[in-house]
Amino acid sequence: MKMPGSFFLVGPMGAGKSTIGRQLARTLGMEFIDSDREIEARTGVDIPLIFELEGESGFRKREREVIDALTAQPGIVLATGGGAVLDPDNRRHLAARGNVIYLKTSVEQQLRRTAHDRNRPLLQTENPRQRLEELLAERDPLYREIADIVIDTDGCRVRDVVQKITHYVEESRSPTYPSR
Repeated sequence: MKMPGSFFLVGPMGAGKSTIGRQLARTLGMEFIDSDREIEARTGVDIPLIFELEGESGFRKREREVIDALTAQPGIVLATGGGAVLDPDNRRHLAARGNVIYLKTSVEQQLRRTAHDRNRPLLQTENPRQRLEELLAERDPLYREIADIVIDTDGCRVRDVVQKITHYVEESRSPTYPSR
């Protein structure tokens, strides 16, 4: 794991990236940034409207610019959008500029966490389960490709996930000596 530096949370929608990221930043005394909220702040509109007006490709272009700028900032905890890993430039920036934590979760957990959320353009479909399964099949290898650590968030409390991450951080900072 690259130390010291920033922490970038990747994973599917509903994995807890924003919630866990806020708590992790508080615990580590770092600034928390959500890339989706940053896009909304820069454009002055919400993500569903960006999708409506510009399509997914327009949103991904904006996301690429924001990820490039944010990953260049030192000492932050960044929650990325679930599809940020689709762009090779994003994957390169995330992997090279900080510590990537893949928050893994099941489709069942995603469905529970996103059931009433209308701000998820990719889930505005007749079969959200099928869509989530398709997204996971496409994106899971990309999350794993750049992850320094993978943490399963199914059935976990936020503080337990944060504790796992901070434990990993502490372990990676400890000098290791060869056993004799």
